[in-house]
Amino acid sequence: MTDFRARFDAEVAFINGGDLRVSDFRLDLPSANVTEAQLTELFVRHLGLALVERVDITGLSIAEEQHKGSRGADVAASVARHVVDLSHTVSAGLVTYPGLPAPVITPHLTREDSRAKYAPGTEFAMDLITMIGNTGTYIDSPFHRYEGGTDLAGLDLSTLVGLRAEVFHLDDVDWGTDAATRGIPASVFFDRDLAGSAVLLHTGWDVHFGRPAYATGSPFLTEAGVRHLVDAGVTLVGIDALNIDDTESGGERPAHSLLLDAGIHVVEHLTNLGAVPARGARFTAVPPKVADFGTFPVRAFAELG
Repeated sequence: MTDFRARFDAEVAFINGGDLRVSDFRLDLPSANVTEAQLTELFVRHLGLALVERVDITGLSIAEEQHKGSRGADVAASVARHVVDLSHTVSAGLVTYPGLPAPVITPHLTREDSRAKYAPGTEFAMDLITMIGNTGTYIDSPFHRYEGGTDLAGLDLSTLVGLRAEVFHLDDVDWGTDAATRGIPASVFFDRDLAGSAVLLHTGWDVHFGRPAYATGSPFLTEAGVRHLVDAGVTLVGIDALNIDDTESGGERPAHSLLLDAGIHVVEHLTNLGAVPARGARFTAVPPKVADFGTFPVRAFAELG
């Protein structure tokens, strides 16, 4: 399904006085064929305006562009159900996070050796994998950050399966080189009700995964953004970047500390979020049920339709 967005200038007059002017405004559209009246209604609904007397729209252009989640635009059109894989592939030698060990895969029982143990024509492979929990696309439980926190075995499946996905498409942001320009602020979340949802941050940084460029200059969630999400009562926060915190600012980790203290799951190193609409999908990320363990790879995916 192709997404469309409008780009325009607008001037709004209110029946009780006052006006509002916007320049180069962008808005999700349900299709490319919208009337001016329909566009006006979508615009007013998205901004939550009241007592509007008149809206004058100028400089309108409509282009194929991924939806960003305009409020009230009713753009989550019904589509055939399908599943979008959001996980990186784990393989021997994979470098997920610089300085952490890569997975090592070795055979315990080869197919050749198994032939002596089973009936003719029957063979098996049994392999060992040695890896740190922080490999590929993984989830952090409170145990990862806090002694006595809930471990992987204690996570409630209802908080991991079929969560309402609120995707924030930030891949067109020009991420800078310093913390001030790499941080995702609280303001990007203001127009949505996020209670109980999986907030997924699509930064586009996953294009660098597995390469040296992935390790530096990565986007992250600011402390103010974290506090907003905690107050909003989200269930899970995921990002397609190196870390949900700024790893270049020293040892402080406010995102991990505040989210995991609140029992909010953290999923890092997601990928392919560009294939998930801003609204309307369901997100799942389930680790194995391991006691006294805080972090483990997940098969993360989104269900559409």
